[in-house]
Amino acid sequence: MKFLEYTPFDSINLFLDNLDLGDCTIRGNLEAFSCKHTGNDRRLSISLEHEILDCLGKSSDSDHSSPVEHLSCRSSRKTLIYLVLTLSHMYPDYDFSAVRAHLFFKEEEWESFREMIDTYLSEASQQWAATNDGTSLLDSMTNVIDEVIKIRESDIYSYNPDQDGDPFLEKGVIWSINFFFYNRKLKRVVSFRCSCIRYTLAIHFCMF
Repeated sequence: MKFLEYTPFDSINLFLDNLDLGDCTIRGNLEAFSCKHTGNDRRLSISLEHEILDCLGKSSDSDHSSPVEHLSCRSSRKTLIYLVLTLSHMYPDYDFSAVRAHLFFKEEEWESFREMIDTYLSEASQQWAATNDGTSLLDSMTNVIDEVIKIRESDIYSYNPDQDGDPFLEKGVIWSINFFFYNRKLKRVVSFRCSCIRYTLAIHFCMF
């Protein structure tokens, strides 16, 4: 996956970079990637393909609730591999190949993303409005994401891992969210990651 620089993201990323909310700090970031293999991507994608096929082979034909059942379609496997590769570039110090990360992606609707932002970033939205002439943080995010990825033409996913697959777990984060917008036609992924850190821990991490 090749990182793509997009200036429309800059104002959002600057605002969500260590946003002080008193007893906690918000850290959020929008990034864009092209679905082009770089570095170790090819090796990891082959490994993931084998892992997914192995899971498919072990799943029971009668187990219609299997989390990998839909991955019998090659295009679906390819999508999931792109998403895991994106995670690997977002968190380069974390080994997602060892935690079966493909099991923890969930297809979402735009409304799910909207509700998540309204729920977790309500205080941040108030601060954004206060310093940006009353404009909505969600609307601003929607505009810049759409400019880069064309939301209506994209599939939306969330990453909700268990403890083994959560790169934030050891950092004492209160909550974290990861959303992905994948446009097959453009062969592009936009990611949004956001976490809330206890104030004392945020100070500690800023010192290193």
